Amino acid sequence: MRLLLVEDDDRIAGPIMEGLDRYGFAVDHVRSGGSALSASPADLVLLDLGLPDMDGIDVCRALRARSAVPIIMITARSEETDRVVGLEVGADDYLSKPFGVRELVARIRAVTRRTHPERHAPPHTGTATTGVPPQGSLHAQLPEGRGIQHLGPLTIDRRTRGVTIDSRPLTLTPKEFDLLAQLAGDPGAVHSRQQILDAVWDPNYFGPTRTLDVHVSALRRKLGDPAWIATVRGIGFRLTVPGDGTYA
Repeated sequence: MRLLLVEDDDRIAGPIMEGLDRYGFAVDHVRSGGSALSASPADLVLLDLGLPDMDGIDVCRALRARSAVPIIMITARSEETDRVVGLEVGADDYLSKPFGVRELVARIRAVTRRTHPERHAPPHTGTATTGVPPQGSLHAQLPEGRGIQHLGPLTIDRRTRGVTIDSRPLTLTPKEFDLLAQLAGDPGAVHSRQQILDAVWDPNYFGPTRTLDVHVSALRRKLGDPAWIATVRGIGFRLTVPGDGTYA
């Protein structure tokens, strides 16, 4: 894999590059947003938000407008709003400074498994398959054949991965769509945090569960009403239709 590291502080970039090199990653390093936007295509972008020439959020938005390249934000910002905005404009994950190389590598691998599953698929053995998806995968609960689902004003098309609310299309990141689809697979039912992490992230996900809360917050904002996703304290979340007693 070839990574693009966008980090203006060489004291941070140096150890990251050395650590990633030990894990077999090729890393191109740039120090500004402008250089990131003009750099050669990469398999994944590690994007610092505090850049000297432009805000990393704007870089993320520009990259996402022209490419589906996976983006992991690297940030020292502690405000949840900054992380939510970054995820809303297209980042796939975020990592707060300081962090260890092993955690960074785990995040890279987890994002790659979601965005490029073919890289992690087992080799074809020629054995006939049953057509049953692997246990724990999102498609095991949400087969493509289910097609379009209507929940009040919300419409979810799993074949095209399109979502509309009141006929207005929503722009969701891949992870936000998977999160919504997971909850909509059994609307009204409580989905535990671990169930969601296993299905939407990865059964071997390594990282803080706080990332789930950030994605839920971003999804609530895009749906336009926090009542769409109810928090069940100490357990997880469930999808409800605001004003509809069916899923109350």
